[in-house]
Amino acid sequence: MFGTRKLGRTTDQRKAMLRAMTTYLFENGKLETTFYRAKEIQPIAEKMITLGKKKDLAAYRKALAWITKEDVAKKLFDEIAPAYAKRNGGYTRVTRLGPRRGDAAEMAIIELVEKD
Repeated sequence: MFGTRKLGRTTDQRKAMLRAMTTYLFENGKLETTFYRAKEIQPIAEKMITLGKKKDLAAYRKALAWITKEDVAKKLFDEIAPAYAKRNGGYTRVTRLGPRRGDAAEMAIIELVEKD
């Protein structure tokens, strides 16, 4: 795994949650979640975009092993990654929103930065 935070879940639950959240991020462009979940998603999303920039079959299969929807993987390789072709990292941004009403968890938005 990428980070060391357990996020209060077992390994298989945590992996499934991070896969689903990464897929949602690429599908919609941004995602509102807790700050620590966003910080865990960030390096995964960065790696997927880097794989998308390689444009070969092995990279596509590696990305498809993590991303849960095939059409989102295709969107990653055809639209998202080529837009960041001249950029060397820093594809995502995490912005803090403040505490959540109810349990006061620190909320954040993770989003893809502006494309070149």
